[in-house]
Amino acid sequence: EVQLVESGGGLVQPGGSLRLSCAAFGFTFSDYGMSWVRQAPGKGVEWVSGISAGGGAIYYADSVKGRFTISRDNAKSTMYLQLNSLRTDDRGMYYCEKSPDSSPMTRPLYRVGQGNLVTVTS
Repeated sequence: EVQLVESGGGLVQPGGSLRLSCAAFGFTFSDYGMSWVRQAPGKGVEWVSGISAGGGAIYYADSVKGRFTISRDNAKSTMYLQLNSLRTDDRGMYYCEKSPDSSPMTRPLYRVGQGNLVTVTS
């Protein structure tokens, strides 16, 4: 059974930082691209960042480029998202999602986790 367990969310002030983690179970993590997506209250899902199976290809949405950093540790079957210079419009539920192949840009993405709540407020 595929499981993706997110952790690391929380409450921060604007300008602050958080690190999200996504631990994967039930599949060969190193074979698949992975992505982070988010959903703000009352808004649709926004793709945030993706990383290829081997970690060599990384992509970001323009809204987070230069502030967020995605990474993965295939030995630990875990993906990370470092969120720096957080803004109020970064708030929302953050989910990690699995691609159907090694590219993080192949769709559809597969979500099984509960998500991580990020709250940015002064």
